[in-house]
Amino acid sequence: MDIHQILEHLPHRYPFLLVDRVVALELGKSIHAYKNVTINEPFFQGHFPHHPVMPGVLIMEALAQAAGILSFKTMDAKPTDDSVFYFVGIDNARFKKPVMPGDQLHLHVEIERQLRGIWKYKAEARVDGVLAAEARLMCARRELAQ
Repeated sequence: MDIHQILEHLPHRYPFLLVDRVVALELGKSIHAYKNVTINEPFFQGHFPHHPVMPGVLIMEALAQAAGILSFKTMDAKPTDDSVFYFVGIDNARFKKPVMPGDQLHLHVEIERQLRGIWKYKAEARVDGVLAAEARLMCARRELAQ
């Protein structure tokens, strides 16, 4: 999937869109996407000016966005103004390697289960094949009150 297709399957926009391309996607199973990390990212101005490192919470958000794409594609649905896909849980998050400008952050997410609108995923972020972060994520699609 290129960026135009990603924009159809995520409600996020700059500066909060954290997925640049989807390399592989198996409906109902897994996704492999990536984020090109550049020095132009707004968070690098303050995290940290003397040693820029991508915040761990944004690595988790990038993984959740990849999970969102996988879920929307699996449901054969697209984001709408009357629902939202909430990030509802992070378990066993571990950060193994700093992610720096110039890195390509590969996002690997697998669906572990889906029950009553709650999705659970196993997620890993890698740089040059080396594990940078991992977690179990949970997301839920909810209708918005009109």
